[in-house]
Amino acid sequence: MAVSPVHPTRPARGGPPPEAIHPALWRAAGFGRSRAPGLATGFAALDAELPGGGWPGGLLTELLLPQPGVGEWRLLAPTLAALQRGQGEHGAGSELPRSVMLFDPPARPCPWTLAALGLDAMQLFVVQGRGQPRRTGRTGRSGQGAPRARLPLPAADTLWALEQALASGHLGAALAWLPPRLPADALRRLQLAAQAHPGPVFLFREAEARSRPSAAPLRLLLTPGPSSCPDGLRVHILKRRGPLPGEPLLLALPPVLGSAARERVRDAVVPRPTAQPGALASVAQGAPSAASARPLSA
Repeated sequence: MAVSPVHPTRPARGGPPPEAIHPALWRAAGFGRSRAPGLATGFAALDAELPGGGWPGGLLTELLLPQPGVGEWRLLAPTLAALQRGQGEHGAGSELPRSVMLFDPPARPCPWTLAALGLDAMQLFVVQGRGQPRRTGRTGRSGQGAPRARLPLPAADTLWALEQALASGHLGAALAWLPPRLPADALRRLQLAAQAHPGPVFLFREAEARSRPSAAPLRLLLTPGPSSCPDGLRVHILKRRGPLPGEPLLLALPPVLGSAARERVRDAVVPRPTAQPGALASVAQGAPSAASARPLSA
């Protein structure tokens, strides 16, 4: 009896796209689809490198920092201000103004700086862990423009509060500064909680965490720009649902220094021209310099 060989079946070409099978699938040559379009970051170059064309909703976004204050607030300000004005793009009712919650920020937000970035400090809610020094929620004599509330919680309960805030459905965005070396299971729990939240969730972590695995689908490393560009920010895309990233992006953030201060920084990094050897020889021989030869009336 002749036995015919059995060939493995191959999937027919022209079948359904991977995202039609499951939303978590995508082709390696393209970006993975999200449930809703991404929120515009305010920087066209960064939007072009993010799946969905902006900050994703329903997912964790990790921002790894060498130290706080490298420009993370100026990077997120356009998106946070749009959410506070009710200009979000995620889900029904996104035209309503949404608040922003901060969990364990390293310092008290400055209302004047936030206002200069287009943010409303009265729509910020701060949850401070008991491990952090407790600060008052009032600024100035009348306390106008200060964050609405500060709730002291232990570090473990801060993560629980973040999960509950994401499940509430009344939040525009969440920003959380996590303790170093956070366990992987805690990140997985936060990712599951973020799936119920239509807006963005930003986690700030130490730069050393880039070598450790994370459940966050989007991970960015933020470093200061070159000294010749004091308002620049380098964005290294470490992980995304899409092809491997290329070179880091250099974004021009809104300036925080005045024109005079920027000139001083530029002069400090630009080397001054050195005198020519011939001019030095003439001065050494006693010849008058151009400055001493000018009339006093000049």
